[in-house]
Amino acid sequence: MIVEQFFEDYELGASRRTFGRTITETDIVVHAGQTGDFFPHHMDAEWCATQDFKQRMAHGTLVLSIGVGMTASTINPRAMSSGYERVRFIKPVFINDTIRVVATIAEARPHARRLTHGVIVEKVEVINQHDDTVLVCEHLYLVERRTPANAAAAAAALP
Repeated sequence: MIVEQFFEDYELGASRRTFGRTITETDIVVHAGQTGDFFPHHMDAEWCATQDFKQRMAHGTLVLSIGVGMTASTINPRAMSSGYERVRFIKPVFINDTIRVVATIAEARPHARRLTHGVIVEKVEVINQHDDTVLVCEHLYLVERRTPANAAAAAAALP
């Protein structure tokens, strides 16, 4: 689905929720192959049995990738992802855990150099089937303004 949304159209506190997705052993094996991260925490069931969690866990980067991908349901031709900040792996995700995502508009600010765009910060929370938060991050979007910002006002709003 395509929905045009300019910077001025975003509402602080607006949130969206995804359906769940179960993390499989195949997800972990494929991610290890794609990234080269074959650490025993992800791949060696026998070794993991001797560790605190007693089982293999998903890569944090896998959970981040799947979680963010779960929020990609609408194309906004006025916006593009410009990165992620404050990524934290709060709790491990294990094989057969089901995750879901809550994404909330947390901040709208002027862009430092582009008067034609602003920055939208979306707080992303990945939650497991026990309602435990397993990952959090801030997803940054570069979003076109309907009306370019006044240069003096934009400069004054920056820290």
